[in-house]
Amino acid sequence: MDVLERFLRYVSYHTTSEFGVKQIPSTERQWVLARDLEKELREIGMHDVSIDDHGYVMGTLPSNVDHEVPTIGFVAHYDTSPDFSGENVKPQIWENYDGKEIILNAAENIVLSPDEFPDLLFYKGQTLITTDGTTLLGADDKAGVTEIVSAMEYLIAHPEIKHGTIKVGFTPDEEVGRGADLFDVKKFGAEWAYTMDGSKVGELEYESFNAAYAKLTFHGKMVHPGYAKGKMKNTMTIAGKFTTALPENEVPEKTSGRDGFYHLTSMEGEVEKTVLQYIIRDFDKGIFENRKEHFKAVVDQFNETYGAGTVELEMFDQYYNMGDVVKDVFHTIDIAKEAMEELNIEPIIKGIRGGTDGARLSFMGLPCPNIFAGGHNFHGRYEFVAKEAIEKATMVICKVAELTAEKYKK
Repeated sequence: MDVLERFLRYVSYHTTSEFGVKQIPSTERQWVLARDLEKELREIGMHDVSIDDHGYVMGTLPSNVDHEVPTIGFVAHYDTSPDFSGENVKPQIWENYDGKEIILNAAENIVLSPDEFPDLLFYKGQTLITTDGTTLLGADDKAGVTEIVSAMEYLIAHPEIKHGTIKVGFTPDEEVGRGADLFDVKKFGAEWAYTMDGSKVGELEYESFNAAYAKLTFHGKMVHPGYAKGKMKNTMTIAGKFTTALPENEVPEKTSGRDGFYHLTSMEGEVEKTVLQYIIRDFDKGIFENRKEHFKAVVDQFNETYGAGTVELEMFDQYYNMGDVVKDVFHTIDIAKEAMEELNIEPIIKGIRGGTDGARLSFMGLPCPNIFAGGHNFHGRYEFVAKEAIEKATMVICKVAELTAEKYKK
């Protein structure tokens, strides 16, 4: 199947996950694509295909060599972010992109411009897939799913390409930080794996943020505003002051590279109760711990100022920098880097300013660096991916499998 046809089919599924739901998958709608992926893996000829009670889909491509080769894996998530609508996605195809601005939606004056998103120019002359301006696209991470399934289909159709045993896995709920919660590493059975969940062509990432989640609940007191002096305790006002008590330049929109940040992800409130949700990120473990301690200190300060129990804090770690694990198995990076170079793709080795299932899986015993999937501007209406990027990532998977078999040939 053509990669474009496959990708367009996947993005037609509404698979948005949802924060704060205990069950996995967090939304019933994810099951539809999960079950179809299970069916498709069987149809293309994969072995040991399974789907468990929580929507984790796995399959095996047996080795076609007579020498021992480490079992490797490829992983992608099929849910899409709740940050923006993922329902009724209407992709638009732009062949031979000319490097100019693209009118995504004339009626709403929504424009995708290289002046604002210069990475567009990297794909000049290629076939772009964009949104219609009203939803996200879903390249995060249905491009990765497309690449893995297409690579397996290609390897099955080309037995002259020699490879060891390959495992594939598709996960729910990655976008709400729970994609690896119930991933059965032992059942998966790979020595190492790669998530296909990066962005620009050539990206190869073996470091990630250390990550924490924080929920603040502000408790106040409502009194008739005409008689409120000295009595009312307006939690929205207090919460607003809290947001300005953190370092103003240590936010996502003012940081890059290896800079960490505090990110206010949601705010909901009324006079008596306001809830803020934050994520806290840093590559450096020591600085990460300091960030959390500073956050707690600000909470303590507000409770001292506004009264004990005014601010209730719930905080927990989400994942850690996978570089602390991958550095001990750096051959996983060397193989992926060589695969890209043999395909005339310039490797861009850097830390990922985000998190993938791979960060969690690395600490669960499955070292799992991240390879580009090709998409850009994730989680919003300006998301796009090039068909050629999906094709290149597909061939990187095939080449990684081939090189792994070659390197272990006696």
